[in-house]
Amino acid sequence: MKKRMISLLSIALLLGGLLAGCSGNNNEGSGGSASGSESPSSSGASSSEPAAAEPTKIKVFAVQEPNIDLATNKFTLFAEEKFGIDFDFEAVPSDGAKEKRQISLASGDYPDAYILTAYIDQFSQADLLKYGQQGVLVPLNDLIDQYAPNIKAALESNADFKAFSVAPDGNIYGLPSYAQCFHCSYPNKMWLNTTWLEKMNLEMPKTTDDFKKVLEAFKNDDPNGNGKKDEVPLSGSTEDYGVRIVPYLMNAFVYDDDRNHLMLKDGKVSSSATTEEWKQGLAYIKSLYDEGLIDPGAFTQNSEAFKKIGENADVQILGAGAGMHPAIFVNIDKGNKYSKDYNAVPPLTGPNGVSYATHDNGGVAPGAKFAITNKASEEAKIALIKFIDYLFTPEGQTNAASGLEGIDWRKPTEGEVALGEGVTPLFAPIPAAEGEAPRNAGWSGMGHFYMTKEYRDSFVQGTDIYDSTGYERRLYQASLLYEGKEPKELFPIWALWLDPAETDEASMLQTNIRTYIDENTLQFITGNKSLDKDWDSYIKGLNGLKLDRYLEILQKSYDNSTFK
Repeated sequence: MKKRMISLLSIALLLGGLLAGCSGNNNEGSGGSASGSESPSSSGASSSEPAAAEPTKIKVFAVQEPNIDLATNKFTLFAEEKFGIDFDFEAVPSDGAKEKRQISLASGDYPDAYILTAYIDQFSQADLLKYGQQGVLVPLNDLIDQYAPNIKAALESNADFKAFSVAPDGNIYGLPSYAQCFHCSYPNKMWLNTTWLEKMNLEMPKTTDDFKKVLEAFKNDDPNGNGKKDEVPLSGSTEDYGVRIVPYLMNAFVYDDDRNHLMLKDGKVSSSATTEEWKQGLAYIKSLYDEGLIDPGAFTQNSEAFKKIGENADVQILGAGAGMHPAIFVNIDKGNKYSKDYNAVPPLTGPNGVSYATHDNGGVAPGAKFAITNKASEEAKIALIKFIDYLFTPEGQTNAASGLEGIDWRKPTEGEVALGEGVTPLFAPIPAAEGEAPRNAGWSGMGHFYMTKEYRDSFVQGTDIYDSTGYERRLYQASLLYEGKEPKELFPIWALWLDPAETDEASMLQTNIRTYIDENTLQFITGNKSLDKDWDSYIKGLNGLKLDRYLEILQKSYDNSTFK
């Protein structure tokens, strides 16, 4: 997940930090008072509070990202003046942030509050329950009720946000980074070389048979025109941001969530990887592999190796690439050679009429980025929650994550178009000039608190989808091809709270079972195992890894959740 979020962050930096991709559980997506329908000048009830005569000193553990100095940051100074706070940051670099947070807690020398960057480090749900029930992290419920109308409105109007925030005992020990990324919520996309497709007079594939015929043509008919059979019909990688090739292809047979291979039917969770449809999907993928239509490196290589194929120096060789977005495997900056050639393929339809798309609710990861400890005074608790409540307004969220108005963003002008279709634009980025010094006017990912789809849709975005200024629109439009293709029932593993007594057991079972499924999937595809002779043994092995017990733990968690 960390690698995925860093990948998404690179897009955010490209777009001026305004549409940062968190993230996510998937996490690629929601309402509340911080939606795009609210005026950008609205700052909620907390903004009208007069600042205290003497600032409240608050010690905060925070992760300091490159080009940001929290002590001198313009948003820091703005927030201190607005809310009567004197921040004393224990600012740690990204590398080792998790370990330093854990040490601070274990030592007992911890701060008044933690404001973390979720795609670098955050509290897990197990952390929240452990430290919350020990009294180290204080419940935020009463503070929110009394001083945070915007957070309270989000909890009341957004069932997903509530599920992420409220522990099974009813307490809110921390707040998540609710950065809902529409294009991230459909991570497993397939990008096809449509220039080659047109050159060969082929149509965009609709079925698994169509797709195989396209790959065969890419392999055999010299679409790059150099007289050699050097084309790579299909490739991918092994990370967590949609680059694995199996989920997209498997979704034409049975739903594959890409991470845990779970599905939900009639309120009951089960494993997709034990079904006859999974076996059929493996047979199809094996047929592509056997014909040399899949790059063997797709099952072992990292993203850097994948991109070397997409950006092959001598001649274009990549026919199709799996990925959340094409910048993973081709350059998209000014003067790029191949970016416009790759366009999204809608979900394929398999022989039984199945056509699914992996969906993970916008990439929001369970846990919390903000928590208050028992070291904080009552005055500090109130000042903190009022400040965080401001970040649940469009103005506050934008100033925190993107930078201050007039420096990093401005109000839109006539004719500018929002990212969301039919949405009134509320925020326009101010691009940095070439060679400009870091502005240090926002907190970047540390400021990600409540970025709903409606909020993100309200940003101005370029209309040329093949220009870097329109890249987010390109991803948005591609995701519309996948929207609604997810099953009607989804197992919401991203937002479930496990019984603390079963967390370690579930984690071990999850790791062992996923590793076993993924290893056997590869062995079946490459022919090291036979689908005819070894399938029953594979199923027996899953049972030996206590798949039933793992599903039992998950089912109990689901039954006790707000989703049930």
